[in-house]
Amino acid sequence: MFQGNGLKHRSSLGIGVEVMNEAIFEIPRQLNASAPVELTGKSRDEVKLMVLNRKTGSVQHSRFTQLHMQLKKGDVLVVNNSRTIPASLLGRQGSREVEVRLSRKVGSREWDALILGPVYDARLPITFADGVKAFMSGNGSEKPLVRLTFSVEGAGFYDFIYKNGQPIRYEYIDAPWPLDYYQNVYGSVPGSVEMASAGRAFSWKLITKLRAEGIEVVCLQLHAGLSYYGDDRWPNPVHHPEEYHLPQETADSIRRAKREGNRVIAVGTTVVRALETVAAGHDGNVAAASGVTNLYITKESPLRVVDGLITGLHEPEASHLDLLQAFISRQHLMSAYRTAVAKGYLWHEFGDMNLIL
Repeated sequence: MFQGNGLKHRSSLGIGVEVMNEAIFEIPRQLNASAPVELTGKSRDEVKLMVLNRKTGSVQHSRFTQLHMQLKKGDVLVVNNSRTIPASLLGRQGSREVEVRLSRKVGSREWDALILGPVYDARLPITFADGVKAFMSGNGSEKPLVRLTFSVEGAGFYDFIYKNGQPIRYEYIDAPWPLDYYQNVYGSVPGSVEMASAGRAFSWKLITKLRAEGIEVVCLQLHAGLSYYGDDRWPNPVHHPEEYHLPQETADSIRRAKREGNRVIAVGTTVVRALETVAAGHDGNVAAASGVTNLYITKESPLRVVDGLITGLHEPEASHLDLLQAFISRQHLMSAYRTAVAKGYLWHEFGDMNLIL
């Protein structure tokens, strides 16, 4: 899930943004996590953890391996078990090579997608390996996305992308890492074009430890779309629908936690978006549900279900920060992010973690 607000500035020093001539914070280039932590000999769960108090803004510095010490017996952790697909495809349109980045499945053959490459002719199909073709059949959910109709569907389509596709990779990633590095350990339902990265630091050892401490871990799915369109363009969350599914077992666990006065903690902004969408459609209650959401959460949004959040560290232009302000004041959040910069926390999907309670 991405809630973009279209403010992006990249410099030789790092990534930052200015609003009304006041710098919010700057990410030095060396704090862009460019490789999985496993390549340093550590396990996934050995990244840093910054813990924020929602009310006071106080900051604690810990390790993700110590997550169980921040939670309580009876807490319910809700994770997104959507699995990342290899959504970057190289094709040709006439004599020109283009990159197609899938964003959202619309039908059995149809996807919203971003096309990167030279100016193309919408009348010409894009031809991929194995003779697969895609035809531009209309506009996507928002510009610059287009609607592509592929010549294969179902298992044949997934065979094609797993054989020929690559994970989507942005400029701060310095090597084409294998798809397995872009998966959460519990990911089981293919569909996200980018990793639901708030869950990346979980290991099965840590999940077992959490459950032994009486902390429940349950699943939902929200298939995340593209988070960035290039050339300083981000999705408009109102026009960026994402598909979700909340199973009955998870709904039951959440209702029980609420009834018993325990906390519901979302692992990722995708989980917040799915749970609050369901609650908004059921008078504040949680029930099994499936659908498509374009919910945009800001500081004005009432949180009906979620009490806490585990997430990564977000760029200053990302409106994930808008969603975080539904949990904690802007002043506390910006102060904590500046502290994270000073303490050398790492950003992006291979980076460090943040817990807001």
